[in-house]
Parts: sequence; C-alpha cells; structure tokens
Amino acid sequence: MSSPIADPQYAVVAYVRNSLGRFVEDLRCELLPEHSHLHAHITVLPPRRLKGTEEEATELLRRIVGSFESFQVSLEGVETFAPITPTVFLRVGQRAHKFRDLHEQLNSGALGCQEQWPYMPHLTVVKMPELSLVDAALRTARQKWASFSEARTTVIEEVSFVRECDAAHWTDLASVSLRSQRLTSERHEASRA
Repeated sequence: MSSPIADPQYAVVAYVRNSLGRFVEDLRCELLPEHSHLHAHITVLPPRRLKGTEEEATELLRRIVGSFESFQVSLEGVETFAPITPTVFLRVGQRAHKFRDLHEQLNSGALGCQEQWPYMPHLTVVKMPELSLVDAALRTARQKWASFSEARTTVIEEVSFVRECDAAHWTDLASVSLRSQRLTSERHEASRA
C-alpha cells in the first residue's frame, strides 16, 4: 500500500454481497488481478472532497438514507464509458431511478459536489489502466455475463460511507440501513386494523 492521501476523497456505495457481486469480483480478478481486493458495489455518490467534516457527512447520510425504503434493482447489459474512461460496467436497469433519487438528495451539504459527469447508476466490473485494453475486457465481460445463470438482481438495504486511503484502496467509515419495506408494510397494515 502506498502512503495515505493528505486530502482524501469520499464516496457513498451500496455493496453487492450476493452471487452477482461474487461474479463481478471474480471477473474483475480475471481481467485486472491487481484490483481483486475491491468489493462489488454500485456507487451512490462518486468520489469527492467533503465540504465539511466526516461527522457532518455521516449525520447527513443517516438522516437522508433513513427516509428511503430498501429496494431491489436489476443489472442489465455490459457496457463501457470508453472513450471517456476505460471502465467496463453492468448497467442498473429496473428501479435505477431509486439510485438517482438517493444520489440527488445526498449530493448536498457536507457531501455536496459539482460532479464531472452526469450520474448514472452502474456496477463497475473493471476500470482498465488504458483505453486500448477496454475492447478485450468488454468482450470477455459480455461472454461471461451471457453465461451467468443466477439472479441478475440485488436488494439495496444499506449504503456505506467510504474514504480513500490511497490510489486503489478505500476504507469504510459508516454503514447506514435503508428502511425495511417489510416493517413499513407491517406498520401500514397495523394502521388499517
């Protein structure tokens, strides 16, 4: 690991810890072994500098995320952001708007930032070191995705606030749960009784 960053960036992510996440992590390991330590995740807030303290950002995260219900999303085709960046990713399909809503509300206060690109929910498979390597990675990812036979969905129940440690490592600072749909439904049923 290289030396710590003096002015680190922060992000908010939703880890994908099911068979779909394992598929992405295994594929990343095959395509770029030096990034095999990275956990599969969907980014809610891309990397940014804070406009306040970590404590203020964590409090904002708790307040906003606690008002959202958990939700399930589907992951669809394998795409790339090339030629803008050498990134290969799975596009979030069904209920992508839930990520956009969460992103829009969180991108404020201590977590606010003028982002470089429009927000698009996605699950990164790999960010290659050079654009010239993207076509081969994209081809391999599409072949593997075509043969992936397990559920192409994940339930978003929690998001994590993370801090950059160095160029390729991040550490979790806080995890915040979304409201459980089941609890919300039970409360609704109780109020109708």
